Amino acid sequence: MTFQELQNRIGTQTETDWHQHSNGGGWVRKDATVDESAFVGECAVVFSGRVFGNAQVSGNAQVSGNAWVSGNAQVFSNAQVFGNAWVFGDAWERSPLFIVGSRHSLTNAKYGHIQIGCHCKEIDWWLENYKAIGQKEGYAEAEIVEYGAYIELFKKVGK
Repeated sequence: MTFQELQNRIGTQTETDWHQHSNGGGWVRKDATVDESAFVGECAVVFSGRVFGNAQVSGNAQVSGNAWVSGNAQVFSNAQVFGNAWVFGDAWERSPLFIVGSRHSLTNAKYGHIQIGCHCKEIDWWLENYKAIGQKEGYAEAEIVEYGAYIELFKKVGK
């Protein structure tokens, strides 16, 4: 993206306040800190904040504020990371699966795990133990079947 295209996208800017990142060619404002090892794709914009490690910012993604993008995190498409947000490690590429069940919510609290109520365990652990946990927590048989189906869904489409 040329500097003129950058201005068309975000408004009038002072060219000396910006440079193109050496790894990807995306635009980085002077207020931002971006490691040489990080990748900033040609259409991405880093207004401020920090992008470091092997982090990748690509597509039409934008980083601003006190935001940090680090580790092996990938921010892409039309994502906007701003404020005091931190995106790091093996960050989600899309929203994690979240289901509101009849008794408790279920979510991919972290990779390979489901949190149901206050219990956060690996998906395979849930598959082996959901019936016993459901009985211990006072779930009706129909609710145990319901949550078994949810756990199977997480196994298929969750992370």
